[in-house]
Amino acid sequence: MSTLFPYSSPVTHKELNLAGEHLVNSDGESFPVVNGIPRFVPQENYASAFGLQWKTYAKTQLDSFSNTSITQDRLERCLGMPISGLKDKTVLEVGAGAGRFTELLVKGGGLIHSIDLSVAVDVNKENIGNAPNYQIAQASVYDIPYADNLFDYVVCLGVIQHTPDPEKTIKCLFEKVKPGGVLVIDHYIWRIGYYSTLTPIFRAILKEMKPEKSQRIVNSLVDFFFPIHWNLKDRGIINWLVHRVSPLIVYIREFPEQDRQFHYEWSKLDTYDQLTDYYKHLRSIDDIRKTLESLNGKNIWMNRGGNGVEARCTK
Repeated sequence: MSTLFPYSSPVTHKELNLAGEHLVNSDGESFPVVNGIPRFVPQENYASAFGLQWKTYAKTQLDSFSNTSITQDRLERCLGMPISGLKDKTVLEVGAGAGRFTELLVKGGGLIHSIDLSVAVDVNKENIGNAPNYQIAQASVYDIPYADNLFDYVVCLGVIQHTPDPEKTIKCLFEKVKPGGVLVIDHYIWRIGYYSTLTPIFRAILKEMKPEKSQRIVNSLVDFFFPIHWNLKDRGIINWLVHRVSPLIVYIREFPEQDRQFHYEWSKLDTYDQLTDYYKHLRSIDDIRKTLESLNGKNIWMNRGGNGVEARCTK
């Protein structure tokens, strides 16, 4: 197996080398390494709520913890192949979070280069450990600390809708794909139903709060509404009406085989995600296709599933 790629400066793009507790280069640029993780951005930023989210629910969505294949099924659908197909391939994962996809990418045998904007990188490293085919850094999608045209696969799932400019984000991701390589993404889909609920009102209030305060409020909302959803799970029209008022995300219909505690934890996690994200963009399937076409993406595959719309293309 080849070695992992070295980091490069997101400013000058010159290769960086470890010197003590910093990554440095001949231009005098220096980036701190904290807890063994390079930091290319301030630890507090618009993704701070996500950092708290993944520290609180460090293992909830990991297949290895839930003893399910929920995440692997989603990842393999988006990749268009089993994770074993990544063996010895170079992979850039953007928006790694606590590591729900990271652990599977590493398991697939690729050379995994993960980044996340938030302090979730610390949780990710705790979950993944010191795997020889993995490294992680705290960095922005707009200043990725790797050279362009470098990776066989660039994977960004559950992230793009939360960035300031989704189209710019997709372009930055595509730049890191090498010719013949593959970009794998997803995005929230535009739907009128979102605006026919109270969710946007809850979010407008909560996203402006400190993460710790908004988390307490979300937990109270889940404690109030979740029993209602659970008890009405087989009552179609009534359950639909409850969703007009309740801001909760629940997966009771999607995963009926899972028990109450599983659904309760996932509801707390994803409801907090939904109500506190600083940016939330919605795009149609055609919007995403047009963006990929504008970048001259080839072999474009589109699917309505997962978070909304899933897509991949070849460079």
